[in-house]
Amino acid sequence: MLAVSPTTPADARPERPGLVATFHKLWPYLWPHGRADLQRRVFYAFGLLMVAKLVTVWMPFTFKWATDALVAAVEGRPAVGLWGAPIALTVLYGLARILTALLTQVRDGLFAKVAMHAVRQLALQTFEHMHRLSLRFHLERKTGGLTRVLERGRNGIEELSRLFVLQLIPTILEFVLVLGILTWQFDWVYAAVVLVMVALYLGYTYQATEWRIAIRKRMNESDTDANTKAVDSLLNYETVKYFGAEGRETARYDRSMEKYERASTQTYTSLAVLNSGQAVIFTIGMTILMALAARDIMAGRATIGGFVLVNAMLVQLYIPLNFMGMLYREIKQALIDIDDMFRILERSPEIEDPPGAKPLVVTDGVVRFEDVHFAYVPEREILKGVSFEVPAGKTIAIVGPSGAGKSTISRLLFRFYEPSRGRILIDGQDIAAVTQTSLRAAIGMVPQDTVLFNDTIGYNVQYGRWEASNDDVREAARLAQIDRFIASLPEGYETSVGERGLKLSGGEKQRVAIARTILKGPPILVLDEATSALDSFTEREIQDALDRVSRGRTTLVIAHRLSTVIGADEIIVLDKGVIVERGTHAALLARGGVYAAMWNRQRQAQEAREALKRAEEDEEPSMRVSLAS
Repeated sequence: MLAVSPTTPADARPERPGLVATFHKLWPYLWPHGRADLQRRVFYAFGLLMVAKLVTVWMPFTFKWATDALVAAVEGRPAVGLWGAPIALTVLYGLARILTALLTQVRDGLFAKVAMHAVRQLALQTFEHMHRLSLRFHLERKTGGLTRVLERGRNGIEELSRLFVLQLIPTILEFVLVLGILTWQFDWVYAAVVLVMVALYLGYTYQATEWRIAIRKRMNESDTDANTKAVDSLLNYETVKYFGAEGRETARYDRSMEKYERASTQTYTSLAVLNSGQAVIFTIGMTILMALAARDIMAGRATIGGFVLVNAMLVQLYIPLNFMGMLYREIKQALIDIDDMFRILERSPEIEDPPGAKPLVVTDGVVRFEDVHFAYVPEREILKGVSFEVPAGKTIAIVGPSGAGKSTISRLLFRFYEPSRGRILIDGQDIAAVTQTSLRAAIGMVPQDTVLFNDTIGYNVQYGRWEASNDDVREAARLAQIDRFIASLPEGYETSVGERGLKLSGGEKQRVAIARTILKGPPILVLDEATSALDSFTEREIQDALDRVSRGRTTLVIAHRLSTVIGADEIIVLDKGVIVERGTHAALLARGGVYAAMWNRQRQAQEAREALKRAEEDEEPSMRVSLAS
C-alpha cells in the first residue's frame, strides 16, 4: 500500500485515479477468492447481459416486420397477412420487450449480492483501518466528516460496480451491434452518422461534466461541513444550553447550509444545461438518419419497415446513450467518493507493530521510563528526558501544572504516540517491540472524561471484558460501588446511558469506568485525572473505589488535585516537561519547593470554598427568621 506521512494533509494528493485504476482495486472484491458462489453469479450475470443485448437489438426487427406486413395488407395483399403475420409479429415484438425486461431484472438481481458483498467488505476494512490509525489522525479529523466519507464511499462502491458492470459494458456492446446492423441493413453512411453523433454527444458530455464536477465537489464539501457542524453542536448540547448559544449555533449551521444551497442550485442548473445540449445533439443526429431513410424509401432501396427500424433502433439507442451522460457523471462522482475511502485505507498508521513483535509478558508489572523525549510538533518539545520507575504493586503519582506533560505520559504508555528519544519498558520489555494488542490488554485506564457508548449500563461495564459472565459484571459493579444505584433503576443493567453517557452524572459515569476496568483486571493501572471533574463528596467516594481497585496493582496516577495522591508511594512533580521534584507527600512538603507551593495554593482555595459555604449556611437561618417575622 501507498504510505502517506502522518502529517500529510488529507488533500495533499491532487491526482485522482482513473476508472481503470479504481476498478482494478475493486476487482478482488467483485471477484472474491474463495467465494465460488459469488463468482458464479458474476459469470451468470455476464451471460444474461449478452443474451439481453442480443434480444434488445433483435426487437426492432420485429417492429419492422410487423410494419411491412401491415403495409402489404393495406395495399391489398392476401388478407391472411392482416390477421396473421402482422398480429403475430406484434405479439412477438411485445414478447421481445418482456423478455428483455425479465433478463435485465434477473441479471441485476444476480449481481446485487456480488456488489453488496464488495460494499460490505470494503466498508468493514475501512472501518477497521480507521481504528488502526493513530490518535493524531483522529484528532486532526472530524468524526462527522469521517462517517460521511465512509457513507459516500459505500454508496460509491455500489454505484460504480453496478454502473460499470451492468450499464457501461452493455451500452458499449449495444452501440457496436447497432453500428453493425445499420451498416448491414442500409450502408456505411448510416453508421458514420451515428458514430459522429455519439462522438459529439460524448465529447460534449465529457466537457460539461468536467465543469460540473467542480460544482459537485463544492456541494459535497459544504454538505460535509454542514453535517460536521450539526454533529458537533448536538454532541455539545449541554454546552450550547449553558451559554444560551442556540441562536449562534443555528446561524453557524445556516451559514453552512447557505453554501450547500448555493452549490446545489448550481449543480441542478448545470445539469439542465448538460441535458439540453445532449438532447439537441441527439435530435440532430436522429433527424439526419430519418431523412436518409426517407430518401432510400422514396428511391425504392428500403421499405416503410426500414424507416421504422431506423427510428426504433435510434430511440432504443437513446435510452443507454442518454444514460451514458448520467453514467459518466455518476462514475466520476463514485470515483471521487471511493478515492476518499481508499485514501484512508492507503494511509499507514503512525504506530505499527514491528516485524516479529511478540506479545507482552507481564510478570511483576514494573513500568520504567528511560530518558523519554516527546513533541507533538517539532517546534515544541513536551517531555525533555523524563526518567522514573513504577515498582511492582506500588503507586506512583505524577503531578504538576497544566501543560507540564502529565497526560502525555499516559498516551505514550498506551503507544498512542512514540517517544522521539528514549524508551518505555514493562518488566524489561520495550513496549515498542511488543504487540499493541497485548500492551493495551495489560493496562487499565480510568480517564478524567469518561465517554460511554450509547447503549445500556450492562453493555458499558461488560466492555471491559466482553466474554465475562453476568455474575462477573455484577461483582465488578459492586466493587465500583455502583451496584445499589443500578438496582434502584427500573430497568437495572438494561438502562440506556444516552449519547456519551449524558443520562448519568459525572460520578456515576466514573463508577461505570471503574467497574469496566475492574472487570478487565489489568496488572497495570493508569488513573488520568480520574476525579478532578467531580465535587469533593463524590471525589472521596470515587477515591475509595479507586484505592480498592489499585490495591496490589502497579498504578500510575496523573492528578491535578494533590489531596488524591497523599498516600502514593512516590510523587513526581513535572514542570515544563522535566521532573523538578520527587518523593513522598511529607518529604515534598518539608522541602518547601514546587509541590509545597502547589499544596498551599490548593489548600487555601479549599479553605476559602469551605468558609464561603459555612457563611451561606449561617445566613440561611437568619433569612428564614427574617421572613417569618
